[in-house]
Amino acid sequence: MTTSVSVTLDGVAWHTPDGRCLFSNLHAQFDNRITALVGRNGVGKSVLAQLIAGQRAPSAGSCRRIGRVHYLAQHVQPPPGQRVAELAGLAEVWDALARITAGSTAQADFDLVGEQWTLAETLQQALADAGLSGVDADTPVDTLSGGQCMRVALVGALLQATDLLILDEPSNHLDLAGRQWLQAQLQARGQGVLLISHDRLLLQHVHRVLELGPQGLRSYGGNHACYVAAREAEQAAAAELLQQRRHAQRKGEQVLREQRQRLEQRSARGSREAANANQAPILLGLQRQRAEANTGKAKQALQERQQQLQAATREALTGIEEAAPVLLHPELDTGGPEWVLRCEQLRLPHVGGPLSTVDFALRRGERMAISGANGSGKSMLLNVIAGQLPAVAGDCGVQVPLALLDQQLQLLAPGHTAVQALRERNHALPEGELRSRLALLGLDADLVQLPNARLSGGQRLKLALACALYAQPPAQLLLLDEPGNHLDLQALRALEQLLCQYRGSLLVVSHDEAFLQAIGVHSRLHASDQGWQLQRG
Repeated sequence: MTTSVSVTLDGVAWHTPDGRCLFSNLHAQFDNRITALVGRNGVGKSVLAQLIAGQRAPSAGSCRRIGRVHYLAQHVQPPPGQRVAELAGLAEVWDALARITAGSTAQADFDLVGEQWTLAETLQQALADAGLSGVDADTPVDTLSGGQCMRVALVGALLQATDLLILDEPSNHLDLAGRQWLQAQLQARGQGVLLISHDRLLLQHVHRVLELGPQGLRSYGGNHACYVAAREAEQAAAAELLQQRRHAQRKGEQVLREQRQRLEQRSARGSREAANANQAPILLGLQRQRAEANTGKAKQALQERQQQLQAATREALTGIEEAAPVLLHPELDTGGPEWVLRCEQLRLPHVGGPLSTVDFALRRGERMAISGANGSGKSMLLNVIAGQLPAVAGDCGVQVPLALLDQQLQLLAPGHTAVQALRERNHALPEGELRSRLALLGLDADLVQLPNARLSGGQRLKLALACALYAQPPAQLLLLDEPGNHLDLQALRALEQLLCQYRGSLLVVSHDEAFLQAIGVHSRLHASDQGWQLQRG
């Protein structure tokens, strides 16, 4: 029987082991609705989810739970030799059922099974519905792809007897069919869900959006489209308020300058009159002290008023999102061949069946999406084109400089800073120019001095783009492998803006249809059961 879940956060705070405050004074309530939790990378969304699930204790405040809560982490990394039943979190019940079937009469086995006597049939059907027809509870997870492992983990989470299900970036490694399956499962669930995600397909079907940021938690009713509309309205109002505060500051400071000038004139006049007055020295000294005290108080009042005007402007500035990144267009060769890439009877390593061989070509300036199910060879194709892996047979002709931005961004050395990474690829530009270009991408003076490994996912992706496009020679063909994975919504929009500014050719592996539409994809190379199919127009 399902319990009506209720989780209440009351003044919750979390401090890192080194004492840094990640968030504080959070208030929220979670019920049977589907709630999305969004926010910038690094603000603490996963930590908050673990607090709600009871896996961590808050540094301050309280988290009260009514009902059962289950948390599925975003990184599914099963150890070698693990079975599907273990990855799904159902191994204890599954093994108890197997022992009972083999003749066990132990009470402990019957207690483990409880009312789950149909688990075998339920699990097999759930795996089939998730697109894992050839998989069963005893299948070794070593034989599964990353996307298939995530589906198994999701199947297990959905089968848990829980009232609030917390899913942390569940669609990062799912193909389009997997994302559509997950969306349908969440819609049919009828129980509480907390979804940490930047997947706009999933976010279109939530009931509310919670945004975690430096100011705390903010709640927006409706789905992602409602959230975006509300945020745009907030930004417009914030920009108008900032303009008003800046105008008030300019006017106020002009008035303060005039008042300060008059005050100094009065003070100077008083000093001259006192010097010419025929009074006893002790009286003159007292008058001078009173005058200086009054002048000091007046100057302090003017200074405090100026500080108030400046503080009001700074407060208004906190409501403005950071400026969109700017990509300085590299000097790309406008001439050259019409076709920048040709793959003729190209046989891919470690790929069998109809998808083992591919034929296609890419025009100058063309933007092509590579789509298909998990494990179909999309990343393998990019690696062969980039020369990272040898082809089994066939020809792959690349006519222009290219750069591969794989999911691990291996072109960035972890120990190097942003300036060092860019310097390795362009020795001609002075360091000041390199820093300026990185700053336009949102990588300020502090960030460019950090080792690459300490940058966020969005920052590392911007740096990788800079290394590809500001290199000598610059990349005229970009190969992107799931570039939106692990990016927050703001970073994803920034990436879309940057790619829209790029004038070269794109070959993009992505399951995010909203992302592909935003960057203006012209054509698609789809991995189907019949082989690779090219669609243009």
